[in-house]
Amino acid sequence: MPIPPYISELREHIGTRLLWLPGATAYVVREHEGATQLLLVRRSDNGQWTPICGMTDPGEEPDVTAVREAFEEARVRIQVERLLAVQALSTTTYPNGDQAQYLDHAFRCRWVSGEASVGDDESTDVGWFALDELPELNDRFRSHLRLALDPGPHVLFGREGRTA
Repeated sequence: MPIPPYISELREHIGTRLLWLPGATAYVVREHEGATQLLLVRRSDNGQWTPICGMTDPGEEPDVTAVREAFEEARVRIQVERLLAVQALSTTTYPNGDQAQYLDHAFRCRWVSGEASVGDDESTDVGWFALDELPELNDRFRSHLRLALDPGPHVLFGREGRTA
């Protein structure tokens, strides 16, 4: 996966030390032939299916990140409907030793247009999945998906699951 230029520049100064970075996750849903579907991408680095995820560019709002990443990764246009969660994720150590920790902003999003297809080298496959035919997802993604499907205004804060 390409490293954004501003991260590469930071790494020149701090090496592999921990970076604190904002990010966004888009839970893109649509109604298709009477069924609710979720858009997922298969990551090229680990083969896992995930919602659309990405780092927020400097000065970019997290909801704008979700819209941008959906187009870059899956070639679809989306509309952000609401915030689902704000959580500090566990530290990630990449194969080259770089460490990062993300403040993730998860959003429920609605598909607007576009045929889902692989848009960059961050994923190897893209697909719409009926809710009863989802591939294996990690616990965080399943928890956020439950919030995305709940019509209530609940927002999850922190790993402990405080809601507001």
